Amino acid sequence: MSGEASEDLTSAGPRLLGPAEVRSLAASLDLRPTKQRGQNFVIDPNTVRRITRTAALSPDDVVLEVGPGLGSLTLALLGSVSRVVAVEVDPLLCSALPATVASYAPAQAERFEVVHADALRITSLPGPAPTALVANLPYNVSVPVLLHLLQLLPSLRRGLVMVQAEVADRLAAEPGSRTYGVPSVKAAWYASVRRAGSVSRNVFWPVPNVDSGLVAWQRRDPPVVGVSRERVFEVVDAAFAQRRKTLRSALRGIAGTSGHAEAALSHAGIDPMRRGESLRVEDFAAIAEGLGHA
Repeated sequence: MSGEASEDLTSAGPRLLGPAEVRSLAASLDLRPTKQRGQNFVIDPNTVRRITRTAALSPDDVVLEVGPGLGSLTLALLGSVSRVVAVEVDPLLCSALPATVASYAPAQAERFEVVHADALRITSLPGPAPTALVANLPYNVSVPVLLHLLQLLPSLRRGLVMVQAEVADRLAAEPGSRTYGVPSVKAAWYASVRRAGSVSRNVFWPVPNVDSGLVAWQRRDPPVVGVSRERVFEVVDAAFAQRRKTLRSALRGIAGTSGHAEAALSHAGIDPMRRGESLRVEDFAAIAEGLGHA
């Protein structure tokens, strides 16, 4: 990035939204936040500053934001990166966001674009490929959205997402822990994932009935395996469908018989009496490959 562009990032930075600004914007739109779309808007400037700082963004990053809402996090991001593209499913919020950015971040407005779409259904994005995902994800679809974007956009190298605290625990869980499960394994296929902090429910309007957690991730290569990712994920789903079952029993459905399941596990070098919660993503990949030889 040129020196002139870098200088522009630090001068005349965006004004951030506080409680009064958020409520004023909502009132001007006659907006009633809906639980169905997980609409809880951040009203604390320090929280969006913290998210942006924790995301460890560079001035050259192109950030994808999902569910920008009224623009609280959007404005903080625009002060730190070269471009923000936001995906918003609510037509009212989508149409209002450019004017908010133009008013609160006039020096950065040309580096912003909003797309009216469902993040679960997008197949492409306008402009340069995004390099980072930073978002307050809608809680009711946070895991499917994250996994979809990781699959769709290999250009995403890292990210920081805010999700429900319990979901954050699951995404970052290690094998053997109580919270380890399908989201943990599938996220690990794409990235190294870690818990990056907690967020109080009191920084939102309206106040949700749950606390939030920050999850940071760094892209890594998936396991090298001779079967598709879809096949590996089928094995993951089957292994956790009934957590108390041994792998020999849990995988019987997709293997055809318990004997075939046992043969696949033996091929992968895994004890058939183990349970899914004890396996790493590489183990599931090996089992999926073993099923092709069983």
